[in-house]
Amino acid sequence: MLIKNCNIIYLNKIESGSVLIKDGKIKEINPSNFTDDEIIDAKGLYLSPGFIDVHIHGAGGCDTMDGTIDSLNTISKIIAKHGTTSFVPTTMTVSINDINKSMRAIKTLKEDGAEGAHVLGIHLEGPFINPNAIGAQNPNYILPPSISTYKSMVKDCEDCVISITLAPEINGSNELIKFLSKNNVICSLGHTKATYEETIDAIKCGASHSTHLFNAMPPFNHRNPGIIGTIFDTNITTETIADGVHVSYPALRIAYKQKGTDNVLLITDAIMACCMPDGKYSLGGQEVIVKNNVARVNSGSLAGSVLTLDKAVNNIYKNSDLPLNEIVKMASYNPAKHCKIADHKGLIKEGYDGDLILFDDNIEIKKVFILGKEYYSK
Repeated sequence: MLIKNCNIIYLNKIESGSVLIKDGKIKEINPSNFTDDEIIDAKGLYLSPGFIDVHIHGAGGCDTMDGTIDSLNTISKIIAKHGTTSFVPTTMTVSINDINKSMRAIKTLKEDGAEGAHVLGIHLEGPFINPNAIGAQNPNYILPPSISTYKSMVKDCEDCVISITLAPEINGSNELIKFLSKNNVICSLGHTKATYEETIDAIKCGASHSTHLFNAMPPFNHRNPGIIGTIFDTNITTETIADGVHVSYPALRIAYKQKGTDNVLLITDAIMACCMPDGKYSLGGQEVIVKNNVARVNSGSLAGSVLTLDKAVNNIYKNSDLPLNEIVKMASYNPAKHCKIADHKGLIKEGYDGDLILFDDNIEIKKVFILGKEYYSK
């Protein structure tokens, strides 16, 4: 298959050209000689690497915590239509047994393949978090951090864990961070009240990422800079929910300027209400009310989002002066690096997987290709 007349979004530039895909891979860029029965004229649309969402709880009325293959497949099919070709299903602070049940379903789809977007592994959000930075997590299931509790939670699924969100100031966190970072699990700091110094200590122990910047963490203060100050003052990576609700656009612009686009990932933190009408839903066993596309638990705390990554990219494109290729990088290549798959996903490059999307100036998805096969067309 040849995709011609497209504006190819590379890591550091956008150039018009054509891309030849064969056997699920990008075979050649701007081929001079080719024989192919299928030619797609992109008519000037942007050709981008597929988006990768490393923090998502659900979509289409289904939740990661349903713990079923069917629910995960529904999520994978819904988000693929919005340009997300790979994702990391994210668990909640619930019982150890329910987390493990969800992990087993995720492991199955990681190994066998999903019906839509690829399942890359697992992000564990909790249960080792601060009860005073609970957000929409369930306070009844918070546990003190320990290696033994972690092992019982991930039993038989250890090899699928990509990352875990935990609060560094809780007793036992740093020991767990040392253990996990030695075992190639990304320790992400979040749902926390950590001070600047406590965050620095966690980074020295191996923590390398932070969960949904600004949310479920103390605000930046010029005398007590806290965890946000540490994120800005170090080279750890971070993630942002670019829906204009979780973080204002001026604050997002400040964050991107301070961190640089190499160190930020766009995420959705989407829940089962994503791509669904306003109404009542659930998250981690708690009731969620979605009104005017904003999801909240009864306490008033934001409960994830109904965001899709195409919308996140568009929001930053329309509300910042960042070049489109740098915004796309935050939704594709940076998440691929995070998941340690940047050697075959996240770029338009010869030899890389044919996970590609075509979209217009409004970042409206026109076509989605997964491993070189057309998955969706509008």
